[in-house]
Amino acid sequence: MDSTRQSKIARLIQKELGDIFLKMTKETRGVMVSVSIVRVSPDLGIAKAYLSVFPSAKGAEVVEMLNKNTKSIRFELGNRVRHQLRIIPELRFYIDDSLDYIEHIDNLLK
Repeated sequence: MDSTRQSKIARLIQKELGDIFLKMTKETRGVMVSVSIVRVSPDLGIAKAYLSVFPSAKGAEVVEMLNKNTKSIRFELGNRVRHQLRIIPELRFYIDDSLDYIEHIDNLLK
């Protein structure tokens, strides 16, 4: 169960990461990345961001690239939230495949 502070920090990180990825996707045409959910550890040291990637075929490639560039993304995040957070959590990115799962279940039910 998340505390109120964890939830607020998760929402803040989700919003700012969404803005960062929006700026990044303007440079790389053809791929859209959105942040589905962010979960922050109880000690506020690790933030797990679940990403939805369109087209989904490039999802693994995009997440791998983002995990390689976590230091620069964390630096950019730190510049944006430096007045709200003292410590910027370590970022980890994962694929959110819930939309693909929903589509698969929908196809099975038809």
